[in-house]
Amino acid sequence: MKKRDAGWPPPSAGTTVDAVASVTVPRAPADPADAAPRRRGLRGLGRLASVIGPHKGRFAIATVALFLGSGIGLLYPQVVRYAIDEGVSGVALDRIALGLMAIFVVHAGMTWMRHYQMSWLGQRAVAELRRRVFSRLLGLEPAWFHSRSTGELVGRLASDVTVVEGVVGTEISMALRNAVQLAGGLGLLLYEDAKLTAVTLLVVPPLAVGVVLIGRKIRARSKSVQDRLAEASARVQEAVGAIETVQAFHREDDEAARYAGGVEAAFEAARRLAVWRGLFMASATFAGFSAIAIILWVGGNAVASGEMTGGSLAAFMLYTTIVAIALGSLAGLWSGLQRAAGATERLFEIIDTVPEIRDPADPEPLPAGGGEVRFERLTHRYPTRPDVTVLDDVDLTIAPGETVALVGRSGAGKSTLVKLLPRFFDPTRGRVRLDGVPIDRLRLDELRGAIATVAQEPALFSGTVAENIAYGRADATRAEIERAAADAAIDETIRGLPDGYDTEVGERGVQLSGGQRQRVAIARALLADPRLLILDEATSHLDAENEAAIQTALDKLLAGRTAIVIAHRLSTIRKADRIVVLDRGRVVESGTHEALMERGGLYRHLVELSLLDERQNAPPEARV
Repeated sequence: MKKRDAGWPPPSAGTTVDAVASVTVPRAPADPADAAPRRRGLRGLGRLASVIGPHKGRFAIATVALFLGSGIGLLYPQVVRYAIDEGVSGVALDRIALGLMAIFVVHAGMTWMRHYQMSWLGQRAVAELRRRVFSRLLGLEPAWFHSRSTGELVGRLASDVTVVEGVVGTEISMALRNAVQLAGGLGLLLYEDAKLTAVTLLVVPPLAVGVVLIGRKIRARSKSVQDRLAEASARVQEAVGAIETVQAFHREDDEAARYAGGVEAAFEAARRLAVWRGLFMASATFAGFSAIAIILWVGGNAVASGEMTGGSLAAFMLYTTIVAIALGSLAGLWSGLQRAAGATERLFEIIDTVPEIRDPADPEPLPAGGGEVRFERLTHRYPTRPDVTVLDDVDLTIAPGETVALVGRSGAGKSTLVKLLPRFFDPTRGRVRLDGVPIDRLRLDELRGAIATVAQEPALFSGTVAENIAYGRADATRAEIERAAADAAIDETIRGLPDGYDTEVGERGVQLSGGQRQRVAIARALLADPRLLILDEATSHLDAENEAAIQTALDKLLAGRTAIVIAHRLSTIRKADRIVVLDRGRVVESGTHEALMERGGLYRHLVELSLLDERQNAPPEARV
């Protein structure tokens, strides 16, 4: 079925969004030259500059302080030259010392200003990048996460952002300072003695070539280290998230060994990086101090022959030291900038991702209605399994206020069908309508605001019971929260907790029992007051007592709403207005419990299997 709106078809995987202009642009074909690490590094640093851009005023203040401080630092060798050549003493020397102290105070003030402003920018950049990355992650469709590790994504928010913080807060400032000292020092070297400066410059081109060549290696190795660390973090995330399974099968040693293997891989990558960084620093240091040795030899002969004064040679040596230190520092800082470029690229890979599921260009409003749902010739294949047809030409209409139970074997397509309603996925072919409007023509917040889901394993968040219930509607009052809890038959239980509604539930609600978590989820759905309700195995794992309590709450929740219920328990299915049987992605039967039992098809077969299972698991006295 052809999509009519401007937002269809969804963009290809190669589409990106410019983070600054927020304009969708197609990614250009790969350019072989663009694969060069230098260009990638410049692109990464350019994206980093876009984060700092809104705070250019602070950056300007830091830059002015940097130039003033670096300029003052370049005056010190001139004072030394004057003192040596003029042989000052007494009052003149006192004045020079006092003047130097005054200059030191100004220099220290400029250093503080530069450090504070750049540290502020570093922290601001970190906060902005974290906000952008997490905001983008929350807007991406579930399918995007299916091919990525949660631990890797958390690692990007942790390790990559930390790299960026260090570079923006410290290393950019140091790089600029050293660049100023390098340029100023070379200029003053020429002023002092052009011949000696020419000798000094003999080592600069080889050093520059070394910076570029080794810097490329460092950048590649740095990315490898980050990748290995992200993989190790992903393993921790998985093992800790499933700690009960790990311990139940006695796999602690195996998981520890796998993590140790990941850590060792990260160590080996870091070791190789250390080799190149050490070579980088050693080469720069050797080149710089070799220049000093050569200049001392040439300059000493010049002083001996009377071609220059001792003070000029001393000043020249100090400037040479400044230039050598600046060059060596820039060599080391370049690797840091390369690391930041790689980390920034990894973060912007997420920020630039365009969601496949997003608002249409010209959305239609959702009209008032009772929650009529239509699945029209629906076919679906998951992107990760394009050869498997999960839903095959499904036509189904659910009337306003009707409760429909979806029944079928595992893998029949029941959960996929209900996941298409809030547009967690878009169908491969066909269309879904809510109250007559195609759901891909609705704004996502309006569509999803009309739907509430109570899942088999409800998702609770760290926080209080009240906060978890209020997740269904952020502006709910305390009285509304308590009323929803009462309707969900959990108000009395909550009040019996140590802190009542302010009791912390723990990560994923571990402080509550399964039945309590389920009723909190029902209270959340009641508070949301949706026109369409989805119950996905909401009572499958509960005992009879809990099921009875929750069923009472569900009866209140279902009243007057359109509902789709996925269930295996006959007690839940029989209460539905209609039962729809799915098999291999197709609707094969539809009707009431009695009608389907009389028909003797797949539904009756499933019911008989269910009753047989119940009888086999019943106590002996119940087997009659």
